[in-house]
Amino acid sequence: MTDKKHIKPTDVQLNWLRRGLTQPGGKLPLFDKNGKQIGDKTVQSCIDHGWAAPWFDNPVKPDWLICKLTDEGRRVVTAEDAKPQTHP
Repeated sequence: MTDKKHIKPTDVQLNWLRRGLTQPGGKLPLFDKNGKQIGDKTVQSCIDHGWAAPWFDNPVKPDWLICKLTDEGRRVVTAEDAKPQTHP
C-alpha cells in the first residue's frame, strides 16, 4: 500500500487544484483555460488522493462532477508552490 503523504500530484493535477485556491469555497473548474473539459481520470485521482471532494450535484448536467479543493489539496498545492524551481 502506498503512503498518500508521499504522493506528488502530476502537473495536470496540480494546475487544476491550483485554480481552486482563488475560487469561492475552493470550487474547482470543469474546464481548463482553453475550454477543454478536465479529464475524468484527473478528477477521480484527485478525489482518491483526498485533494478534491465532490461538492454538489449539477441538476443541468448530472454526469458532471462538481468538486472543491480540500484542506489536504490546499496543503499539497501550497507545498508544491513553495518548492524552489529548478530549470535544466
